[in-house]
Amino acid sequence: MFRRRSAGATDGTAQDSPGARSPDAPADEKPARSPAEAAKGRPTPKRSVAEANRRQPITGSSRAPAGPRTPQDKAKARANRAGKYEAMKRGESWALNPRDRGPARALARDFVDSKRRISEYYMYVLIVLLAAVFLRNTSAQQIVSPLILVLVVVILADAWLIRRSLTRLVAERLPGESTRGLTMYSVMRALQIRRFRVPAPRVGPGTKI
Repeated sequence: MFRRRSAGATDGTAQDSPGARSPDAPADEKPARSPAEAAKGRPTPKRSVAEANRRQPITGSSRAPAGPRTPQDKAKARANRAGKYEAMKRGESWALNPRDRGPARALARDFVDSKRRISEYYMYVLIVLLAAVFLRNTSAQQIVSPLILVLVVVILADAWLIRRSLTRLVAERLPGESTRGLTMYSVMRALQIRRFRVPAPRVGPGTKI
């Protein structure tokens, strides 16, 4: 009696379950969609498919690649670069690099260019020292180290003099102007050969600033 009732309950439950099909049901009948699928209007993709869709290749800028440049375009770009370089050598503000802009930098350039300094011959002395290093002459190599030490001391002394004089000059001519990085900027210009300085010197040696 109990067996029969439990078996009947099992059969009824199996018949009433939504997943069970009757043998007489049509073959093309589709199972009911879940509430999530009904809300999205499409079946939920598998996890592997979703991850594959997320793994898209990293693309660059959306801007279209530039077309091939004609010889006329290259010549125009070359002329523009040459014109900007000449304007930068003349000291025109629109063509200067950011590190060269500002009244304090212009005053520092004039201050450095107005005097002949030992440090501007640094490159010549350095070339001679490098040539002496590659020589196998023992006597020449013995004087290289002392000369390098003397050269370093001279550059440090010149940098100290530039800093002291330039700080006083900026405070007098441009009160309130920042002098941050001005000493290093002036020292690096003083180490360059005069004819290769950019912007080109506006004053000559001996000019009073």
